[in-house]
Amino acid sequence: MAKDTKERILDTALELFSKNGYSGTNIRELTASLGMVKSSMYKHFESKEEIWNTLLDRMTAYYAERFGSAENLPPVPDSAEELVSMTMRMVDFTVLDERIVMTRKVLAIEQFRDGRAKELATKHFLSGLTEMFTPIFAGMMEKGIFKRDDPRMLAFAYTSPISALIHLCDREPETTEEAIRQAEAFSRHFIKIYEAKNDG
Repeated sequence: MAKDTKERILDTALELFSKNGYSGTNIRELTASLGMVKSSMYKHFESKEEIWNTLLDRMTAYYAERFGSAENLPPVPDSAEELVSMTMRMVDFTVLDERIVMTRKVLAIEQFRDGRAKELATKHFLSGLTEMFTPIFAGMMEKGIFKRDDPRMLAFAYTSPISALIHLCDREPETTEEAIRQAEAFSRHFIKIYEAKNDG
């Protein structure tokens, strides 16, 4: 029961932080949203800061488990088409999973005020994607699917435009379907350029 209450607190905190930011949300608003009193809240978390850090820990684990990370890599695709399929599964998860959408909004809001949010924003919006796709492209080169090139540069070139489309979905949710189509079109365009059969 206590675990369920903690989860409810974290879910509600994520929702409020994604709308109002961390500093724009107070414990009174959080407890009111949950139908709780402050004293009940403090049985589960000592402070708003503890809620914040627990929430970031939870969402980092949730993202790594379902999306992947440099420490939790998906299998290297055996074909260019498998790369497209893997990419689109990741894109769909990233733009359609409400928890991930709210987490990205929280990081976008708080990256200028909170050191940990800044580090996580850099990791999830840029460096972590490059680190994750570098061994994927290196593996696809080893399999002869892609031309020999700098896998880190390819990872950066591949993930940056897709990441930009995901941020567009956050700002303009009505563009989501078109952004998903553009991400797939870009993936296929990238493959045309770097596929090994085009070498020479």
